Amino acid sequence: MKDIEEILRYFPNSIYQLLKNTLIQDINVQKDLQEIRIRVQRVILLKTRQADIIIDYKVSTSEILQILEKLCENSIYAYKNQICEGFITVKGGHRIGITGTAVSEDGKILNLKYITSLNFRIAREIINCSNQLLKEIIDQENNSIYNTLIISPPGKGKTTILRDIIRNISNGMNKIQFKGMTCGVVDERGEIAAMYRGVPQNDIGIRTDVIENIDKSRGMKMLIRSMAPQVIACDEIGSKEDVQAIGEAITAGVKGIFTMHGKSIEDIKNNLPINHLIETKQIEKIIFL
Repeated sequence: MKDIEEILRYFPNSIYQLLKNTLIQDINVQKDLQEIRIRVQRVILLKTRQADIIIDYKVSTSEILQILEKLCENSIYAYKNQICEGFITVKGGHRIGITGTAVSEDGKILNLKYITSLNFRIAREIINCSNQLLKEIIDQENNSIYNTLIISPPGKGKTTILRDIIRNISNGMNKIQFKGMTCGVVDERGEIAAMYRGVPQNDIGIRTDVIENIDKSRGMKMLIRSMAPQVIACDEIGSKEDVQAIGEAITAGVKGIFTMHGKSIEDIKNNLPINHLIETKQIEKIIFL
């Protein structure tokens, strides 16, 4: 219930009690909860791995704003950049998606007003969930790793698995005589390490350095210049700039573990920058979840 309590504290008391009562009644819902979706003048939806649970309570506009103010620690202006990106990441690595009426200028979103929906995506740390994949990623002969791309549709656990892979590579694994490697993580959305006031809330290993709230291409370059990582890790790559930075890192001798959204080889082929990494054999392993 600890992970859920981190989320429930952002809700007004009336909604808090409804959510808590629902979760207390069914331990399986607690364990499998993935999302809490809040929409103005609509019922509350709890999404689990098996089904959607409907709570017959219509959320008001004022309640949406109360939640948003708590998420922003009573300073919405301070979180303006995150809001314009469509999400806020809070303590614990939980990510809250935000939709509303976009205010834009010259193609750039300046603000979101009339907030209409919030989607609380529950982040969970699952230690050792990557154990079965590690044998595909670890290059034991050279005490290194293969440049790896992990692919899955949204919500299938790729960030959770990536986090655990980083932890294992950083700590080392005595059972297979694998020595830990220095890892650099570009945590653009704050979901991997879940930094809170500079302290990682998730276990990402003893040899891991994190840079967050920065785009992946710039973050990779900064880590390579300043922290000399042996391994770079990023979540949800896809842009031309990402691929260029990855190519520069690999050319400099840095290994990499990355994830992307997708379901099949066709999805890779349709993403020309990613497909370039595959065709040039800069990516050595592709793993589908």
